Amino acid sequence: MKVMSQVVMVMNLDKCIGCHTCSVTCKQAWTNRTGTEYMWFNNVETRPGLGYPRTWEDQEKWKGGWRRTASGKLVPRSGGKLAQLTKIFANPHMPQIDDYYEPWTYDYDKLLSAPAGSKALPVAQARSQMSGKPLKNIEWGPNWDDNLAGSTETMQDDPTLKKMNQQVKTDIENSFMFYLPRICNHCLNPTCVAACPSGAMYKRTEDGIVLVDQDACRGWRMCVSGCPYKKVYFNHKSGKAEKCTLCYPRIEAGDPTVCSETCVGRLRYLGVILYDADRVSQAAAVKEETDLYQAQRDVMLDPSDPQVIAAARQSGIPESFIEAAQNSPVYKLIVEYSLALPLHPEFRTLPMVWYIPPLSPVVEAVTASGADGENHKILLTALATMRIPLEYLADLFAAGDPRPVERSLRRLAAMRSYMRDINLGDKPNPEIPAAVGMSEDQVKAMYRLLSVAKYKDRYVIPTTHPETARTPSEYICPVGQGAPSGKVPVEIGRAPR
Repeated sequence: MKVMSQVVMVMNLDKCIGCHTCSVTCKQAWTNRTGTEYMWFNNVETRPGLGYPRTWEDQEKWKGGWRRTASGKLVPRSGGKLAQLTKIFANPHMPQIDDYYEPWTYDYDKLLSAPAGSKALPVAQARSQMSGKPLKNIEWGPNWDDNLAGSTETMQDDPTLKKMNQQVKTDIENSFMFYLPRICNHCLNPTCVAACPSGAMYKRTEDGIVLVDQDACRGWRMCVSGCPYKKVYFNHKSGKAEKCTLCYPRIEAGDPTVCSETCVGRLRYLGVILYDADRVSQAAAVKEETDLYQAQRDVMLDPSDPQVIAAARQSGIPESFIEAAQNSPVYKLIVEYSLALPLHPEFRTLPMVWYIPPLSPVVEAVTASGADGENHKILLTALATMRIPLEYLADLFAAGDPRPVERSLRRLAAMRSYMRDINLGDKPNPEIPAAVGMSEDQVKAMYRLLSVAKYKDRYVIPTTHPETARTPSEYICPVGQGAPSGKVPVEIGRAPR
């Protein structure tokens, strides 16, 4: 057992209001430069929808992530090193700017210089930020289908919807929707690192953050096509790849990411997970895709287990990281409460940004039918017919297996029903937690974490130990890949170590 540590984020989708504050603050902090106009390290998508870039989930088209061979080995879906070499100058599986959007600004000076008293209302024409030429029609943007805008035309192109067996209504008044914030998943088995010919992409050992060595990057862009979540971007000004850094300067200081700090809904949780690095390859290569969620969970170790603590110390993990893992809110949400789920585990990258699926407004629907929408027996039964189809959520978060999603939603509904009795001064019903396999103390603790948790409870991040030197051989490589050669990697915005 080789114990390693990873900073993990969990997002509670029930709390996301789609305000895009996280996207804007991230934009101002990291991509407010020439060449990064179209980049959104953090974006919030309306689901169902095409996403950003358009149809990023369709790996038959983009060839991102890993595929399992008949012999049980994992190879990048885009091909091995020889296949990558043949596409190094012309990659057919790389998104073009039209798949994102052509960034634009406006000729605001025309509004200021318009003559006073003019009969015609002055108009600021849209102008491309890439070519500088005027744009006649703006046809797409970073969240063009926000709040199901134009959904009757675009919804059926949602790759997840296409896989569903049931007919989904497209009448706007009957449509379901929820918000899905996305950042880089800082995967345990990142395809972007494996696909990089120059070894510029790397994963840090102390916190698992995936970064880009700007000096080593040669702009081959294989990392862009290799990432199944399309969270690596190409800077057309510098000729380098850029991506979400998980705000590593803040993480090193023990502070949360900018998107977490500014989140209006307080839906993000940050903490440390201890995992067994020796079992990562086995977990990523399980035969059945529906087993990937549980396989990834099994890689995570109990930070209170004396054997795990001893192995962590032997691996050189600082005491502050072990203590942070023991108090980690993400470990509770992922392992103890079984609420959070990974995004598209079938890509086999073992993503480390997890999501608590959204609970439909099922209470209002049950109440409108004349039944008690807060009765736990009625509420748990109604989950099967909720507005957001269970099958859709299962395709997003459990590789098509509805059981983990239903368990998560049932526990959320049970918590709601159980705590209602307490808040109304009634005697709590112990049958409610028992119906979802939990104790009363667990439900109360889960309620505190999800609803009234304070800042220090939501973000448990240890500071970096600069006295621990890092060497190139210490950086993590994905399954089946060798260590990158050359000098010590350099993060964006940091001098060489």
